Amino acid sequence: MPRSTEFRATSSHPVDAVYAAMIDEQILSDRLARMGGPGAGILEYTSDGENARYRVKHGIDAKDLPGVVKTVVGNDGIQIERDETWTKVGDHYEGTVAVALPGLPAQASGVMRLSPRPEGSELVVTVDVAVKVPIIGGKIEETVGQQIVRLLEMETGYTLSRL
Repeated sequence: MPRSTEFRATSSHPVDAVYAAMIDEQILSDRLARMGGPGAGILEYTSDGENARYRVKHGIDAKDLPGVVKTVVGNDGIQIERDETWTKVGDHYEGTVAVALPGLPAQASGVMRLSPRPEGSELVVTVDVAVKVPIIGGKIEETVGQQIVRLLEMETGYTLSRL
């Protein structure tokens, strides 16, 4: 059964400014170069300002993987492909994310919402992680969920630093 993970971040910046930074192709490219790991990059990118879709690739070296994950992937590390879409809906933005790990029995998908708040804006990301490995799949899901939260913290911090 998939495990759900939630991430929340607030900013003093208005929602439209945060959204513009989040979908900015150069900021996205710079962020991937800085923290995307081996082979990271933008695979596809389209945006008209109110709607955006991009597909990116991350790499994680085997030495940086938790032990329970190494039991499944070995010493090869992993490649992650992430597909995000964003749409403006009234005064906020809604998005979806789908994560694929080619060659591995795992996937993740979720929803995202960037909303205005009196003091700025708030990003909420909810992701469901499913790992189809007998006996240890649940532990891997938990570990992957924790890694997703750490990644989102770093990505959000980087993006907000560019405002």
